[in-house]
Amino acid sequence: MSIGNSPEDDRPSLGDDDRPSFADDDRPTIGHALKQARIAAGLTVDEVSSITRVRIPIVHGLEEDDFSRCGGDVYARGHIRTVARAVHLDPEPLVERYDADHGGRPAPTPAAPMFEAERIRPERRRPNWTAAMVAAIVVVVGFVGFTMFSGSGDSKGKGAQVAEGPTQTHQQSPSPKPPPSVPPAAPKPPAPSDSAIAAAPQDKVTVKLSAISDKSWISAKAHNGQVLYDGLLEKGESKTFVDGEKIDLILGNAGAIELYVNGKKVEDQFGDGQVERLTYTKGDPVVG
Repeated sequence: MSIGNSPEDDRPSLGDDDRPSFADDDRPTIGHALKQARIAAGLTVDEVSSITRVRIPIVHGLEEDDFSRCGGDVYARGHIRTVARAVHLDPEPLVERYDADHGGRPAPTPAAPMFEAERIRPERRRPNWTAAMVAAIVVVVGFVGFTMFSGSGDSKGKGAQVAEGPTQTHQQSPSPKPPPSVPPAAPKPPAPSDSAIAAAPQDKVTVKLSAISDKSWISAKAHNGQVLYDGLLEKGESKTFVDGEKIDLILGNAGAIELYVNGKKVEDQFGDGQVERLTYTKGDPVVG
């Protein structure tokens, strides 16, 4: 029995060059890759936010391929790296995918707008009790000197009256009056230097930041949450912070910063435009 050709048999066959390629279309997006890795790691969005200190809305935005909350390309790349490491994912392919979708690697920009909501109004400065004590000492010493000088003058006057009489052969010339004593000015404390940092006490945490190749926004907080510094560190400038327990840092452009902790240089290689959140305690340097 002869079987006729089906309609499908009349269709032209496709060669290898005519077959559609779905390699690019099947590749998962950045957000999908981050979300799948987070689920595989058994983590929630809140846990990822707590580990990375990236705010929850930004983590949600990354998983939805919405980078508008990041504050710019530089910070979007930094957030992608931070979250990818937290969920045990290689960040470099994701960053390359982001660069390809957004016109290439962006130039570093100031990080201040990104952390505007995290800024805390600095506390009021405490009264300078050292200067007040020095001023009080100056007043007391001046008063004592004036009293002694006055008493010495009265005593000499009385002595001259007693010496007058018929048996006096000559009159002694009065001795010169001593100048009032002036206490020396209190010396100003020397500015911190590299030797002072190297000799930092072991019971405290000393961190020195220097902007070497470019400017960078930095934030430094003490163990009790007090803001030690929050602002832009220009190229060539340095800041030194000391606390009794720990110091939390945020570096907006970590690749431009040279970092010393307790007198020792931190050799970690940070990329330009990379956002890093670090914590240091006594006995470091160890990256927080």
